[in-house]
Amino acid sequence: MGRAFEFRKERKFKRWDKMSKVFTRLGKEIVMAVKAGGPDPTSNAKLRTVIQNAKGAQMPKDRIEAAIKRASNKDEKDYEEIVYEGYGPFGIAVIVETSTDNTNRTVANVRSYFTKAGGSLGTSGSVSFMFDRKAVFRFAQAEHDLDELELELIDYGLTEIAENEGEIFAYTEFEDFGTMQKALEDRGIEVISADFQRFPSTLTELTEEQEEIIHKLIDRLEEDDDVNQVFTNMA
Repeated sequence: MGRAFEFRKERKFKRWDKMSKVFTRLGKEIVMAVKAGGPDPTSNAKLRTVIQNAKGAQMPKDRIEAAIKRASNKDEKDYEEIVYEGYGPFGIAVIVETSTDNTNRTVANVRSYFTKAGGSLGTSGSVSFMFDRKAVFRFAQAEHDLDELELELIDYGLTEIAENEGEIFAYTEFEDFGTMQKALEDRGIEVISADFQRFPSTLTELTEEQEEIIHKLIDRLEEDDDVNQVFTNMA
């Protein structure tokens, strides 16, 4: 389930034709990380992870440094992370992860996207029980022996490992993120990205026409600057 879903997600990222959208999201993550744990990545694991992700997304170094400097300013606005849940057309479960400095604006926008698509925004917990939240680490294959690496990392929470197009994806439970992060760092493995993903416990099959309607809802959500990630149980 995990690897197939992750590879579909990678294809989704290729639809993003504006890197500024990705950089905006990463910039907000840097601000939140700095405000939570300070501007020094050596002592702030969350910031260290976000910087890794920013580099993996080819975010310019000067933009990363500017975001850290901006976040250190006490007058810089803060962001609140909010998760919205609901149903799209055809009963498809949808989870929308956001970070916002204006919750009224964000909930109004998200609700309108659902409504216009023929879906409905639900309450907290209405669909999240259908998903497992896992940590996903992505790094270059670099001649790693997959079987040996699996044996090495299983004691650090590894639940699944897979290779795709020269990259390795390592999965852990949500609570084992820090343990796996340290294990990879101790082995000198340079992580391209590390984040949390939600994997549906069951998938719903749709026709091509129905899938297109759901994709339009997903695209509309992802175009919103407050939205970080969108997950569904569409097969």
